[in-house]
Amino acid sequence: MANIAEALDAGLASRLDPIVDAALSEGRIAGGVVLVAKGGALAYGRAAGLADVEAGRAMTTDAIFRASSLTKPIVTAAFLSLVEAEVMGLDDPVIRWLPDFQPKLDGQVPTLTLRQLLTHTAGLSYGFMQPDDGPYLKLGVSDGMDQPGLGFPEQLRRVTQAGLFFPPGAAWLYSVGMDVLGAAIEAATGKTLGDVVAERVADKLGLADTGFSVSDRTRLATAYADGPPPKKMGETHTVPFAELSGIKFAPDRILTPGSFPSGGAGMACSATDFMVFLEAIRTGGAPILRQATASAMMTNQTGGHLIVTSGPGVGFGFGGAVITDATIAASPLPNGAWMWGGVYGHNWFVDPERELSFVLMTNTSTEGMSGQLSQELMAAVAAG
Repeated sequence: MANIAEALDAGLASRLDPIVDAALSEGRIAGGVVLVAKGGALAYGRAAGLADVEAGRAMTTDAIFRASSLTKPIVTAAFLSLVEAEVMGLDDPVIRWLPDFQPKLDGQVPTLTLRQLLTHTAGLSYGFMQPDDGPYLKLGVSDGMDQPGLGFPEQLRRVTQAGLFFPPGAAWLYSVGMDVLGAAIEAATGKTLGDVVAERVADKLGLADTGFSVSDRTRLATAYADGPPPKKMGETHTVPFAELSGIKFAPDRILTPGSFPSGGAGMACSATDFMVFLEAIRTGGAPILRQATASAMMTNQTGGHLIVTSGPGVGFGFGGAVITDATIAASPLPNGAWMWGGVYGHNWFVDPERELSFVLMTNTSTEGMSGQLSQELMAAVAAG
C-alpha cells in the first residue's frame, strides 16, 4: 500500500478473518476491504467476497467505492488547508462567500459561519433525518447521493427555502452543511471542489482513486442494500433509517455530469487511498496540513452538544466524531478515538494514542457502516 510499509500481524488476522468470513457466509455483505495499520505499518489487509455479485467479479484491495460520508474528512482537510493559507477563515460568515444563502429561522436570517457548517451546528439537517413530510423531502433537498444531475444553484436554493431548524451554534444535527461548505470553497477559490481536493489533498498524498469522479469504472464496486442476501441497488434505492424517510441512493450519480460535488457524500475512493489519508492526519498532517490543524481534526470541537447519531460520550471534531467518554458511550474504542462511517457501507477509526488506524469499506448498506460486521471488527481491532 502506498506510503505504508507492511508488517502483517498473524494474531490480528486470526481474530478478524472469522468475523469477515461469517458476514459473507451469512449474506450480510457482498464484499469488502478491511485494512488495519499499526505504528505506520499495515498490520492487516484483506479483500473478501465480490465486488459485483451478478458478474462474479471478486473484490480486490484496489476496488473503488462510492465514498458517501468518507468524503467529509477529505473535504474537511482541503478546507482547513485553505484556512491555513488564509484564503478562507473558519469563522467567516457564510454570506461572505455565498451572498444568497440566507436560510431563515422564525422569520429572521441568523449569521451562519463556516465553522458551524463544518461541525454540523449551523441549524441545517439531512433529508434522511426527517419524516416523509419533512421540509427537505417536500422541497427536494438532496442528501448528496441522490438526484443525479442536480447542480449547486438549485440545491442551495432548496436548502435556503427550507430554513433552519435551530439557532446556529445551539445544537448538533447531522446535515448538508458540508455541501454548503463545498459551494463556499468553490466561490472562494474560483475552482471546482474536485480541483481543490485534488490539489490540496489527493495529489499531495498520491491518492489516484480519490475524487468526485471514478478513475477506473472496471474497479468500481457495485452497490447493494442489506439482505440477506444483499440486494443490488437499482437506479434509485431507499434504505430504511430509524423509522424516518430513509436514505436515498442513486448509485450512478457519481457518473452523471452536472451533479453538484457533494462535500458531504459525493466522492469515490479506495480503501487503500483512505488509509493513506487517515495515516497522514494521524501522524501530523504532512504534507497537507500543519500538525496543530491535524490534531484539531481529531479533537472535540462541539463542546457538550449531544451528537444525536452517536449518543452520549461522543463529541465531534473536524470530519468525524471523537470519543470523549468511552464508558458513557459504551464504546470499545478509547477516549480520543476519531471515527465515522459512510452509508454506502463503510466504517473507520483512528486511535492516536496507540498509533492505530482502521478502515472497512464494503459495497453493502448499511451493514458495513453500522451493522454486526463493523461493530465486531472495530471491537476486535480495538482489543489488541
